[in-house]
Amino acid sequence: MVEGWSRFALRFGDYYKSLNHNDLWVPPRLKSREWMFIPWGSSPPDRHRGFLDKKGLSDYLSQKTPHSCFHSTAYYKYPNERKMIDKDWLGADLIFDLDGDHLPGVSDNDFPTMISKIQEQAWTLWSDFLHPEFGFEEKYVQTSFSGHRGFHIHVRDPSLLHLDSNARRQLVNYIRGEGINVQTILSGPDSGWQNRINNGIQSVTHKLKVIKDKGPDYKSYIDELQTAVENSGKATKFSSKKLSKPKINEIADLADEERLNRLLSDNKLRVFGEKNTSIFWDMVKGDNSVVLGSAGETDEAVTVDVKRVIRWIGSLHGKCGLRVTEMPLERLNPFSQNHFNPLQESIVFSSDKKFNILLNKDDVTAELAGTRVEGNSGDKFEVTESLATFIVLKGWGSIVN
Repeated sequence: MVEGWSRFALRFGDYYKSLNHNDLWVPPRLKSREWMFIPWGSSPPDRHRGFLDKKGLSDYLSQKTPHSCFHSTAYYKYPNERKMIDKDWLGADLIFDLDGDHLPGVSDNDFPTMISKIQEQAWTLWSDFLHPEFGFEEKYVQTSFSGHRGFHIHVRDPSLLHLDSNARRQLVNYIRGEGINVQTILSGPDSGWQNRINNGIQSVTHKLKVIKDKGPDYKSYIDELQTAVENSGKATKFSSKKLSKPKINEIADLADEERLNRLLSDNKLRVFGEKNTSIFWDMVKGDNSVVLGSAGETDEAVTVDVKRVIRWIGSLHGKCGLRVTEMPLERLNPFSQNHFNPLQESIVFSSDKKFNILLNKDDVTAELAGTRVEGNSGDKFEVTESLATFIVLKGWGSIVN
C-alpha cells in the first residue's frame, strides 16, 4: 500500500457516499454472488460477503470505503459460507480479462500507449474469435474497462454457465494458438487462424530482417519475439523455456531471402533446421495472437477458474483511482468514431483542483483528461487531483507542497 493512503481512502469514501443505491449496477442474480473487498492499509481481504439488495451493498461501501471491490464470477447457493466446498457452486459467467502489462513490447510505464494497445487486443478478441469463431451473441455480452490496465469481457449466455474448467481452458488454448498446427491450418480452408498466421509470417519475417541488420527498434523486436513464443502456448518441445536472445539472433541470421522464399513456397520445409524452424512457427503464432496467457492473477486464470472474483463495475481501482467502467460493446472498438476512451471516461476525481507531485520513477508517461505528464525521478509537476491520485496510487510519485 502506498504511503499517505489515508488521503485517498477519504476521497474514495466521498465517492461511495455520493452514490444513490438505486443507481448502483449489480451483477445478475445478486443474492447468489460472493463479494470480496480489499481494505486500505495492511488488513486482510474481507471476503465471503453476500448482499440481498443494492442497499446492503451501498451501506457496506459507505461504512468501509474499500480500496478495491470484487464479486464472484460464479453463482452459489450459499455465497456467505467460509469454505468454498460449502458454497454449493451453481455455475459461472465466462470472463475474459486482458491486461496491458502482458503485451509484447509495451511497458506499463507508458500508460496511454499500453491502454491503447490492450483496447485493440480486447476488440480483436471479440471481433476475431468470440463472435465469428465461437458464435457468441452480443446480447449476452457485457464489456468494461478494468479501472487500471485492461478490459473485461463478460459472457452470460445461459448455455455456457455450466462449462467446467477444462472446457474453458480449451477456449483459451484455441485463442492462444496452443495445439494449432501451422502447416495444417495453412493448407486448409479459410479460417481466422489462417489469416492470423499469414499476417504473423509477414510481421515476423520483417522483425527478423531488422534484427539481422541491427536496424531501428531491433532490440524491442527481440523482446517482442521472446514474448510471442510465450504467447504461442509453448506449443513445441523446443519452446518449453523462455527463448534466449542469442537464439533469436541465430534465427535472424539464418532468415535470408532464399530460405524464406523456400519456406513460403513449401511450409513443410525445415529451412532453419528442425529446432529453429519450429521456433519460427511459434513466433508466427504468438506474434499475431491475443494475449491471454500469463502467469499471475489475471488473464488465462480468470477465464479458466470457475470460482474467481472480478472487479465490480462502478467501483474505484485502488491502484490508480480510476473507475471500473462499463461501455457498449461497439464502443470497445478503438477504430470506431465513438470509441470508448478510458483516459477521459473513467475519471471520478476533480479535473480542476490542482496538486504538486514529485516523481520517484524514471521514464513514466501518464495522461488523464488531456493533461499529460512525461518525466523521470525528481521531476515536479502541477496536475489535477485525478492525475495526482493516479500517479501516487501507482507508486510513481508523491504529493508535495
